[in-house]
Amino acid sequence: MDALQAIVLGVVQGLTEFLPISSSAHLLIVPRLLGWSDPGAAFTAVIQLGTMLAVVIYFWRDITRILWTWLRSLWTPALRGETDARMGWYIGLGTVPLGVLGLVFKDAIEGPARNLWLNAAVLIAFGLVLLLAEQVGRQRAPIDRLTLRDGLIIGGFQALALVPGASRSGSTITGGLFLGFTREAAARYSFLLSIPAVVLSGLFELRDVGAGGGPDLLPTAVATLVSFAVGYASIAWLLRYLARHSTMVFVTYRVFAGAFLLTLLSLGVITAQ
Repeated sequence: MDALQAIVLGVVQGLTEFLPISSSAHLLIVPRLLGWSDPGAAFTAVIQLGTMLAVVIYFWRDITRILWTWLRSLWTPALRGETDARMGWYIGLGTVPLGVLGLVFKDAIEGPARNLWLNAAVLIAFGLVLLLAEQVGRQRAPIDRLTLRDGLIIGGFQALALVPGASRSGSTITGGLFLGFTREAAARYSFLLSIPAVVLSGLFELRDVGAGGGPDLLPTAVATLVSFAVGYASIAWLLRYLARHSTMVFVTYRVFAGAFLLTLLSLGVITAQ
């Protein structure tokens, strides 16, 4: 991978990580369309550390407040009912489904699940599920109305993102909408919930960077830095956008992107694996 490829893939990661259109699918599709080799699951997981750093910096005050309140609540029972203390538990427990299933299905995720036929179908299917959530969700509850049940359900939706094309942010936002949360609240919780899962996944795959068969160190570092810069801007834009608009533009994009990909595969323009 040369510097140009690393920069392009870093931009793709930064733009698509937080939009509900699947960054992992785009990191498969874009190289295939440009005639580049598959960067691999390890590369994808590691450069997500850049976008997670963007989340940590953007939500730094929220994160430190939640963490501090949660820690204090361990020995101060009166604090356990506070929103920030509860949020700490919800984020931790909501990460469990993704972590467990990610380890159980690691080989399938890094192999057969990277098939573009599957990715195209999932792009369309989950786009339609997001559309359904838009239609049936009440979209009234703020983030401080979140309960343990809500946190676990949204954590289950996050686990669906193990299949490229589903979208981690798209899955969790969909879950939040189904539960009646506002779009902005669903997106905000989605960002916070992503931190433990993506950081642990990236650190787990980091061991392969520079090793035989793994991604090279320099292009991976370049892509990670670019994804951080682009991702930070994407967070601010998406929160402002969802405060005033529906997710229909992303539903439409997913359906058309999936249909376009299926057409290219059917015509033999690109290969699936």
